[in-house]
Amino acid sequence: MAGLRVIPGCRRGLHFGGTCERRVTLQTTRQLRPRGQPGSSCRPYSATTASTPNGRGWGRNAFVASGALGLVGFGAGVMFGKGYYELVQPKAEWDLNTPNIPKAITYANRFEMLHAAEEIARLIGQDCVSYDSDVLEHHGHSDWSTSNSSERAVAVVFPRTTEDVSTIARICSKRKVPMIPFGAGSSVEGNFSQPYSGICIDFTNMDKVISFHPEDMDVVVQPGVNWVDLNNKIAHTNLFAPMDPSPTATVGGMVSTNCSGTNAFRYGTMKDWVLNLTVVLPDGQTVKTRRRPRKTSAGYNLTSLFVGAEGTLGMVTEITLKLAPIPQDTSVAVIPFPSINDAAAAATSLIRSGISGLAALEIMDDAQMAILNKHGSATVRQRRWQEKPTLFIKFSGTTEAIKSDISRVSSLVAPFSAHQLIFARSKKEESNLWAARKEALFTMVNIRPEGTEMWSTDVAVPISRLAEIITWSKEECSKLGVFASVIGHVGDGNFHVAMMYDPRNAGQKEAVGKTVKEMMKRALEMEGTVSGEHAIGIGKKGSLRDELGVETIGLMRALKRAVDPDWIMNPGKVFD
Repeated sequence: MAGLRVIPGCRRGLHFGGTCERRVTLQTTRQLRPRGQPGSSCRPYSATTASTPNGRGWGRNAFVASGALGLVGFGAGVMFGKGYYELVQPKAEWDLNTPNIPKAITYANRFEMLHAAEEIARLIGQDCVSYDSDVLEHHGHSDWSTSNSSERAVAVVFPRTTEDVSTIARICSKRKVPMIPFGAGSSVEGNFSQPYSGICIDFTNMDKVISFHPEDMDVVVQPGVNWVDLNNKIAHTNLFAPMDPSPTATVGGMVSTNCSGTNAFRYGTMKDWVLNLTVVLPDGQTVKTRRRPRKTSAGYNLTSLFVGAEGTLGMVTEITLKLAPIPQDTSVAVIPFPSINDAAAAATSLIRSGISGLAALEIMDDAQMAILNKHGSATVRQRRWQEKPTLFIKFSGTTEAIKSDISRVSSLVAPFSAHQLIFARSKKEESNLWAARKEALFTMVNIRPEGTEMWSTDVAVPISRLAEIITWSKEECSKLGVFASVIGHVGDGNFHVAMMYDPRNAGQKEAVGKTVKEMMKRALEMEGTVSGEHAIGIGKKGSLRDELGVETIGLMRALKRAVDPDWIMNPGKVFD
C-alpha cells in the first residue's frame, strides 16, 4: 500500500466487481488495466503511487488489488469504499460505463525488437533494414527542435511498397514493437522522436508518382515524393500542388502534420488538397479512405481523420492530391516597417482588403533581416536589406491584375509608416526576393552556435488579434537575453518564434520555456490555437489539453484505442 492516498467522499463502497459513477480520473505512468466491469454507482476516485522499477507503477493491477484487499478484511473494503484515488502522470479521464476501458501498455524489450527487425529483413530484404548508429541518430534527433527524446529506435526500415509496410506492421503488431514513421525529418515538435524505442519506418524509397490524371487535375503519389520534385515533373501540364512548406518536405510528412507553408493564405492547408489516402493500419490491414472524385458524401470522412494524425493511427502509403492551375503570372513585393506592430497591423489591413491576387503574406522581424545581410546565400546578400520588420508579399493572377494589386497594396500600407515598396521587375528578381523568405529557417539552423539549441514554435490566432500577439511575443523574447526572431505566415494568422539558448544554463532554458508556454496561453486567450502547422508531437501535448479540454482529448483517445489498441503507432505523440 506504499504510495496510496485515500480521500474520503464515496457514497457507496468500491469493492471487487463494484463500480464508480460515470467518470474516473486516473494519473499513471501507464494506462490502467481493470480486471472487471463495474456495475453500481459512486463518486470519482483516484490513487497516487510511485512507479516501480519497470515503469509500470501500481496502476496495472489497481482493480485486482482492490479486490484482493477486500478479501483480506472489511477494513480494506471500507477504505476503498470511502475514497477516490489518483495515479501519477499522464492524467486521463475514462468513462467506466463503456466497455472501452484502457489497458496497460507493455512494449517488446530491446531483444524482441531486434528479432522483429531481423524478421522484417528476411521478408522484405536485408538491404531494407539498417542498424547503423549514425543512421539511428539521424532518424532519432532533430536540430530543428528541442522536442527530442533520448531513446533511439533499434533499427530503421526502408520499405518500397504498400505490401512492405503491411509486412512491417504485421510483425511489429505481433511482437508489440512501436512503429515510428519518418518523412524528411524537418518537423519541429518531436514528431518522429522515439521515447519508447521501436522501429523507425523511413519512406525515402517510396518516392514514385503512381498515376497522374491531368484531365482530372489530380495525382497519386507515394509518401516519399518531394513536393518540389513533383511540381517540376508536372509543370509542363500547367498544374501544380500549391502547398509551399520547407523545400525538403515530402508529401507523406506534409499529410502527417497537415502542413501549410507560404501559399496557405490563398490555397489553404494540406487537408484541403488530399482527395484520398491508402493507409496501413497498426495490425497490417490496408484501407483506402475514399475514391477519387472531388466530391463525395459516402460515409465518414476518414481522409481527414488521418491528415494531421502524425502517424499515430496508421502509415500513409499512397496519397491522391488535387492540383491547381499554375497562375498566368506571379510577382513579389517586399515592404519594411518601423516596428513589428506596424508590420503586423499592415498585414491585417491587407488580409481584410479582399485583394484577390494576394497569394502569400509573410513577416520577418529585424533580427531575421540582419541575419540575411550577414549569413544569407550569395544570391540573397546581393541586396542590402533594411534591418527592419518586413512583409514579403507574393502576387498571382494575370499580369495586368498584378500591377493593379501592387498599386493597391502600396496605398493600403502607407498609413502604417511603410517604407518604400520594393517589387520584382523580372523573374530573376522575383526569385531572389522570395529566396530571402524561404532561406530563413535554414539560415538560422546553420548559424546556431555550437552547444546551443533552437526552440522553434508557432501559434495561430484570429486575424483581429494578430498584431497584438506578435507585438507581445517580440517584446517578451527581447527580455530573454538570447537570440530570438519572429517569422511566419501572417496571411492566415500563423506566426513562428525561434530562440537559441544554452541548454546547460538552467535559468536560460527555464526562461525560454516559460516564454513559450506564456505565448501558448496568450494565443488560447485570444481564441487561437497552440499549433498552426507543425502539429503536436511531444512538444505541445500539455498545451493541446489546455486548448481542447479533457473531453475532446478523451474522444481522440477512444479513436486511437479503436484503431491502435496496443498503442504501437508513433506512441507518445499528440497525447500520452
